[in-house]
Amino acid sequence: MHAQLHQIVAASARRDPESNALTFADRTLTYTQLWTDVVSFGAGLAELGLQRGERVAVYLEKRVETVVALFGTSAAGGVFVPINPVLKAKQVQHIVDDCSVRVLVTSASRLGTLKDVLADTSIEHVIVVDDAESATTKAAVHLWESFMRGGRLPAACAIDIDVAAILYTSGSTGRPKGVVLSHRNLLAGAASVSEYLDNDADDVILAALPLSFDAGLSQITTAFTVGAHVVLVNYLLPADVVRVCAKHRVTGLTCVPPLWIQLADQDWPRAATDAMRYFANTGGRMPRTTLTRLRAIFPGAKPFLMYGLTEAFRSTYLDPGEVDRRPDSIGKAIPNAEILVVRIDGTLCGPGEEGELVHRGALVAKGYWNDPGRTAERFKPVPSQDQSVPTTELAVWSGDIVRADEDGFLYFVGRKDEMIKTSGYRVSPLEIEEVAYATGLVRDAVALGVDDPRLGQRIVLVVSPTGTEVDRERLLGELRRQLPLYMLPSELRVRDELPRSPNNKFDRNLLREELAA
Repeated sequence: MHAQLHQIVAASARRDPESNALTFADRTLTYTQLWTDVVSFGAGLAELGLQRGERVAVYLEKRVETVVALFGTSAAGGVFVPINPVLKAKQVQHIVDDCSVRVLVTSASRLGTLKDVLADTSIEHVIVVDDAESATTKAAVHLWESFMRGGRLPAACAIDIDVAAILYTSGSTGRPKGVVLSHRNLLAGAASVSEYLDNDADDVILAALPLSFDAGLSQITTAFTVGAHVVLVNYLLPADVVRVCAKHRVTGLTCVPPLWIQLADQDWPRAATDAMRYFANTGGRMPRTTLTRLRAIFPGAKPFLMYGLTEAFRSTYLDPGEVDRRPDSIGKAIPNAEILVVRIDGTLCGPGEEGELVHRGALVAKGYWNDPGRTAERFKPVPSQDQSVPTTELAVWSGDIVRADEDGFLYFVGRKDEMIKTSGYRVSPLEIEEVAYATGLVRDAVALGVDDPRLGQRIVLVVSPTGTEVDRERLLGELRRQLPLYMLPSELRVRDELPRSPNNKFDRNLLREELAA
């Protein structure tokens, strides 16, 4: 039994020391080499005086040093804070200030972009993975090569309920909030996901998503749990993902819908597809047309349609055997989790009745860092808890509206703050977007509600073209043909690109603000 996250690397190194653990570009580490580097980094942090529970921020693109820093922080008894590399200086400053980061791991170029904000933060030490001659900061700067000189780890101090990581996620309002995850959360999540994906040491898992994103970090933790091989990729174009899949004979690939939509339009050679054992979707519902194309691209691979939230890592998945019968379902609870559908009054919904998705179990996070108000809004007692149990168990109240069918399969309806209320009706934007995607006339589609004094909200559909332009009349004709009158967009806007969040999801909040302006 592992009590701390880094111990999964040590266990794989003992079990199969010479198997490949981690690849980036042309560099590959075995599990023995990875564990040696993790120990060296953890020992270096101990020499800096890092105390149990202190935060270490890692502001890097995906590379070997990024992963070493995350697991090395765990080995030193610290808390790692992965920062999305696309964030700008002010956003990084907010995260660093919010959780009082003492040590920052970054590159010389990124350090240069932070020079105007670092002086006002709590950072005392900066570990730079490359040349730092041009970097100037009041903090002590340590070059990676000299920092990684070996040493011994401090005696184990953390246990599984201690904090291991803080992942910052954009909220529906306000600045990003830090989701506090324990070692138990991360270990239980990795064990659960690897169980239903049937991962083993023969898998080659491509890490395409940001490691600051719970689903991106999951690619690493799930793989290391079973001794699989992780390949890191920082893609500029979708074709880069295809190329890496072919080069390394990738067996498992997890992406979010906007990336899958792009990948479905690529030319996939057999070298990139014939080893693929599964492909998985998270971060929103995949359009059915995209799923159909991907199943044709990967005929030998099982499709896993998943639903998760950072506050509970992963909640549901649809068994691949059910995809043909229930392609719109998000499935049932993952192993070692229970999913409830709850009415506003806290009672449980019946089949077909819409309610809020509530997740209970070992994956429920410890709350939001330094934010008791928002924590109390989202982490609340389990509905209908047995009153004979004297302590209160907290569950995550997701804010997502779902329904369950007679067989217990769940269907996503929409978010509380994304549901469109128009003419007395509650409309899911996904229903409109699905019709738009099915026409084949748009690459991306987002439906939003904009305040309207007459209707409550009017519906605006924002799309990007598959080619050079959108055939507006054909698109509107199909929408009129397939949607009831109250669901028809009152306005269609065409943009070359739709804005995305740092995790590559469509930035609905930014679009909504632009429309309101």
